[in-house]
This record gives sequence, structure tokens and C-alpha cells, in this order.
Amino acid sequence: MSDGPGPEHGAHGRPLTRSQKWEGFKESPYFPAIVLLFILAAAAGLFAGSYTYAMANPTPHRIPTAVVSEPDTARGREFVAGMDKALDASLVIHVFPTAAAAREALEEQEVFAIVRSDDRGVSLDVAAASGAAVAQLLAESAVKVGDTLGIPVAVQDVKPLQKGDPRGLALFYISLAAVIVGFVGSIQLSVHARALIPLERIGFTVAYSLLGAFAIAAVVDWLLGAVDLPFVESWLILAFTMFTSGMVFTMFNTLIGRWAMLPTWGVMVLLGNPSSGGAVSWPLLPSLLGHIGRWLPPGASVNAQHTAVYYQGHQRVFPYLVLAVWALVSGTVFWVWRHRHPGGREHMPQHAATLT
Repeated sequence: MSDGPGPEHGAHGRPLTRSQKWEGFKESPYFPAIVLLFILAAAAGLFAGSYTYAMANPTPHRIPTAVVSEPDTARGREFVAGMDKALDASLVIHVFPTAAAAREALEEQEVFAIVRSDDRGVSLDVAAASGAAVAQLLAESAVKVGDTLGIPVAVQDVKPLQKGDPRGLALFYISLAAVIVGFVGSIQLSVHARALIPLERIGFTVAYSLLGAFAIAAVVDWLLGAVDLPFVESWLILAFTMFTSGMVFTMFNTLIGRWAMLPTWGVMVLLGNPSSGGAVSWPLLPSLLGHIGRWLPPGASVNAQHTAVYYQGHQRVFPYLVLAVWALVSGTVFWVWRHRHPGGREHMPQHAATLT
């Protein structure tokens, strides 16, 4: 009789090869957990870096400014040249024949300031609603340049911010809330309502977008009184933003499955929010971000809200087209490749599918 178990034989007795160990590790729960450790660390650094790069030290890059040509005085030309020098040659001068034409350009958000001159001195009209930091920078620079040149300067804010939002950040925050809740809602549908078929998933995305946007607008306007919103228009802009953000995640979830959060976070948060012009107006952003931001959903949402609140009657179609294109492309990708989406009835366990 043997004193112990005999030697192991066959495949079960052989030590695992490196390839087999690696395959086993990839199938274990430890592999995605370790990958997530590095992804989260990188995301934290990128998140801090993107916001710091865009917002920590805003400097003027390109500030469209209207100059009224009549009457055109030597003092006015000297003042404009001094301003441009003080702002590191960042002024982009647009000459208008009359003050009315210049004011219309400001209402259309084509310029950020208006310079008028006469024999008594120079008048500078700024618009805090287009960017509080830009208006402050222009006003402070104008006073300094006027003192240096001995030219009287009168500064007037012709588009002041509302009293409940003196820094102009409320519209950025409500747009940020719509963006984040939009894709978080889509994530939650994928986790807790996995069995929704594509049309139902789109329908519930519309539903939580409308309800969530209503809640955001109601709290900020009715409950806190921070900003007097044109309620229906602002509500629908927020709902459109939330729906677009939700569909962007749904698209990436269809294309790459469980890692869909990575490109969604990258496009909507790391790149989209710092470049939106909400916290720092685009003339003070790094030039590349200032251009990219207008083509992303967060920037489109902020632009639409600013115009709705402060430039009523001058709403532009561009931000709505940006949101519509992102929503349409995302929805089309999801619909065409809906069989790849991890949700749906066909993915239900067999015993659950047979229950009546």
C-alpha cells in the first residue's frame, strides 16, 4: 500500500505556462481592477491638468473689439494703439461707421467691447455678460492706458451680469450639471435597466433629460433665485444638452462596451468643459481650446444659455446645430450597431426570458 498519493499524471500535473497564467489572469476580476487603478490615476491627473491649463492663468489671445470711425480722432487712435500694446497685441479691431452698428455687433456677440472717441476723451463699452473676466481686463487696461496717455476714459458695462450671479458662473454650472447627469443617467440605464430595447432606451433618455433639466432650471431660478432664466428656453437647452450627453455615452457603450466611460469623460469633461467658455471666456483661453470648445456639446450649451439669458432676440442657430449633430451621430451609431450594445432583451438570462 502506498503511504501517500501517487505522482500526478497528465495535463493536470503540469505547471502552467506563462501564456496560460496570463490568460487566467485576464479572465480573473483582478485584471480589470488593476487596469482601473491606472486609468483612475491618469484620469485624476488629466482632470486637474486640463482645468488648470485652461483656467488657472487666463491671458488674452484674441479679443474682437469694435471701433466707431465717426468721429475719428487722433486721441482715439492713440488710445486703441495703447490698449493693443497693453494687451499683448490681442485686440482684433473691427471698424464700424456708427455707434448703432457697433452696438448691433456687440448684441450679436461678434465683439466684446466698443471704443468711441471725441474731443473730450474716449468711451469704452464692455459686456460682462459675454465674459466677466474679459470685461474686467478691458476696463482695467483702459483706465491704465488713459492715465498713461493723459486721455480721459469713461468705462460702461452695457451688458451687466445679474445680481445673483456676479461672476457669470451660474450658467456654466447648470450646463456642467446637464452634461454630467446626462451621461451618468445613461450609465445607470445600462446598469439598472439593462433589458431596455433600443427604442425604449432612447425614450427613457429623453424622459430623464426633460425631467432632470426641469429640476436644474427650477432650483437655480425658482428656489435659489440666482439667475432669472427665460424658463422654457433654458429648460429645453438643458434637456437637449442632457440628451446629447446621454447619447454620446450610449454610442461609445455600443462601440467599445464597458470602457465607454473613457472617451465620454475625455470628450465631455476633460476637453469639453474647460473649453466651453463658461468659466473663462474663449478670448482668454489657449487659442486651440477656444476654437475647439464651440464644436463640443458643453461649449454649445453654454453659448446657447448665455444668448438666451442675456442676448434675447439674438439667438444663433450654431450651438443648436452642434448639439443636434452630436445627438444625431450618436443616435445613428447606436441604432445601426444596436446589436452590439450590451443591453436589450436578448441579453436577459434564459430562465428570465421564458417567464410569463
